Amino acid sequence: MRDALEDVLSSLGEVSIAVSGGVDSVTLATIANRLNGPDRVAIVHAVSPAVPPEATERVRALAASESWDLRIIDAGEFGDADYLKNPVNRCFFCKGNLYGAIAALSDRQILSGTNLDDLGEYRPGLDAAKNFSVRHPFVEAGIDKKGVRERARLAGLGMISELPASPCLSSRIETSIAIRQDVLAAVHRIESFLTKTLDPKTVRCRVRRSGIVVELDPDALSRAGTLAANGDALRDLLPDAYKGQPLSFEQYRNGSAFVGARP
Repeated sequence: MRDALEDVLSSLGEVSIAVSGGVDSVTLATIANRLNGPDRVAIVHAVSPAVPPEATERVRALAASESWDLRIIDAGEFGDADYLKNPVNRCFFCKGNLYGAIAALSDRQILSGTNLDDLGEYRPGLDAAKNFSVRHPFVEAGIDKKGVRERARLAGLGMISELPASPCLSSRIETSIAIRQDVLAAVHRIESFLTKTLDPKTVRCRVRRSGIVVELDPDALSRAGTLAANGDALRDLLPDAYKGQPLSFEQYRNGSAFVGARP
């Protein structure tokens, strides 16, 4: 017996699914491909300096094991001056470039992994989605984040069902500080180092006007004393222009890099 999600997916013709490598889009792609097959389902993954390499590796591995029709693209956001200025609605320009690039591939219906919980957050990318008539099957089927994770488990996706939220690396840069590729690479190096060192549930390396702030979940923060007392190991991973910046540790706060009015 079909559920609401399968009803939505079955009603569609040929589609292109935007897949970032996170649990939402990966789960949607897996279910849609198994249901409708690669002739009707194209999986599109964009690579850029803002996308962690491990996300791309995850997508490639699943494409091989699940027989996806995978298209790897450059969405071109790093050629968009509006995106690089890093306004509070930066995600609007990111998603606009992404959906524009996907639309240029074909006239297929574009799908995203947006779920019900996302509608309650500040998501300027959803405005860009409207401009390209993107559909959100999880939303249409009434599925929230918990429901997505449950479907990932039922689909046999293993540890992917427990993947923590991991927005793009540009989300670590405080609003209106320009996006730079070398800084994003440093952010990724620091987060990777801390993941290996502390095994945190959540880690964010924030770049703020006040300095570099490492945000960790409470348990990991309680174990970060030595690193917090001597930040040289982390400073060595930063570009030269940031090595002299203050470095501090704080408890993780969702969306703490957003500054200013949200349209």
